Amino acid sequence: GRLNKSSSVTMVAPVKTVKIVKKRTKKFPRHQSDRFKKLDPNWRKPKGIDSRVRRRFHGLHVMPNIGYGSNKKTRHMLPDGFRKFVVHNVKELEVLLMHNRR
Repeated sequence: GRLNKSSSVTMVAPVKTVKIVKKRTKKFPRHQSDRFKKLDPNWRKPKGIDSRVRRRFHGLHVMPNIGYGSNKKTRHMLPDGFRKFVVHNVKELEVLLMHNRR
């Protein structure tokens, strides 16, 4: 249906406002993906015995590791403070409205 001009719509705000801190915003590019068109930049761990990236030489790509993980409270959070949630039916919508504490 249509909204009446007299009815006011209130925006929903997240309960907790924890500042989202990203330890790294740049992507981790695949080694030599800038040199070859056939290599897409999606990260693949280098496994060669002589690989300079795997051996962590100075000035080369950094490899992703556990230290780059986000805060557990803000992981998968959108910039507005909410998380993505796909609603398939009315029952899931009611569950979402009840459990909006996270």
